[in-house]
Amino acid sequence: MKISTKGRYALRLMIDLAMHAEDGYIPIKAVAERQGISDKYLEQIISVLSRAGYVRSIRGAGGGYKLASSPDKYTVGMILRLTEGSLAPVACLEGDINPCERQDKCPTLFIWQKIYDAVNDVVDNITIADILEKELDGADNYVI
Repeated sequence: MKISTKGRYALRLMIDLAMHAEDGYIPIKAVAERQGISDKYLEQIISVLSRAGYVRSIRGAGGGYKLASSPDKYTVGMILRLTEGSLAPVACLEGDINPCERQDKCPTLFIWQKIYDAVNDVVDNITIADILEKELDGADNYVI
């Protein structure tokens, strides 16, 4: 599994909006400048987040975007699944039902399932609020 720029940038965008929530609605250009990302690319990503109800927008002067809910309501997993689709390491684990005719005989299925479970455990248990807290505590400076 490899997370694309779309997933990484969506996460950075959500973190940026959370960090600057006290500023109200934030123009996409401001986020683009702070994050060093093309505003055109962020516009594509923000439309996905907006359609999913993760962000709210206002048009016109003083307009922009803000989170629709508090940062503790958004997990990394929610954002990545929205932008990336399934986080499954193999196709047979992508749906609720494994369609593979070899699943009963597959000697490696348990490996892929363990990887998938571990990834889900991590991304579903870290919220935007957790990331902000870590950032504000200065515990780690990491680039997403």
